[in-house]
Amino acid sequence: MNASIPSTCFDVQGPDGVLRAESWGPADAPVIVLVHGYPDNRSEWREVAEQLADQYRVVAYDVRGAGDSFKPTGRPAYRLDRLMADFKAVIDKVSPDRPVHLVGHDWGSVQSWEFATEPALKGRIASYVSCSGPCLDHMGFWIRDRLRRPTPWHLYQFTIQMLKSWYVYMFQLPWWPEAQWRWFIGRHWPALVRLTEGTVITPRPTQVSDGTHGVWLYRANVFQRVFSPRERYAQAPVLVLVATKDNFVSPWLSEDLSRWVPQLERREIKAAHWVNVADAVGFAQHVRAFIGRLGKPQ
Repeated sequence: MNASIPSTCFDVQGPDGVLRAESWGPADAPVIVLVHGYPDNRSEWREVAEQLADQYRVVAYDVRGAGDSFKPTGRPAYRLDRLMADFKAVIDKVSPDRPVHLVGHDWGSVQSWEFATEPALKGRIASYVSCSGPCLDHMGFWIRDRLRRPTPWHLYQFTIQMLKSWYVYMFQLPWWPEAQWRWFIGRHWPALVRLTEGTVITPRPTQVSDGTHGVWLYRANVFQRVFSPRERYAQAPVLVLVATKDNFVSPWLSEDLSRWVPQLERREIKAAHWVNVADAVGFAQHVRAFIGRLGKPQ
């Protein structure tokens, strides 16, 4: 880890509230935007950002509801169109004249699929690296395909993924998930991650808040998109990093993505869900190599 690399924190005025962002690297370098997952905040990207900051301006921001960004409540505030509006505000500020390289993990990857497949953002995203977070629309078609052709293998894939998604169903309940975060999960989160996958997560002061507000991401989007999927095609080259030991996302979800992604690379890595934390150096190397394969950084 390049701990000597300084960072700069700044605010971005989004359409609905203020987002807190942090940047590393030269101000005039090509921009990489990192989008964190649930129940994380921008701090999960610190070591990855420091690995990339020699060549890029790396920007990570707290998604609405997380970290130091504004914290709305209620289903409409967390829909994908509002998350995309926040992302656009960020890139308008940090790279108004050049496309950015986009990297997402977990729910950061889920929402970044919305950005990368949005025709209105064509030309604003130079590349997209996705890890441990499928496009909800693509997942909806994946589920339909398995149920329409219920071979034993398809039914096995479907069953395993539904079991891996157990927490999604729990998050649809009123008040109970928030109560669990306040009563137990919040203060024990690092220990739970270490127990379930061996990854060391640094305790975060906003962990309870990140967990309680972030459940709205699932309530606002998952069932709506999975049950009524749209045909969404990537507007930029995509690298999918498949963590083969992921407890939440099955490798099979990304096997048919060439249907939706004209320029696709898919790489399986022997890693658990929080690979960007457990192996920041390796993760950053995948990002750097992918951007490099696309040609001279824009």
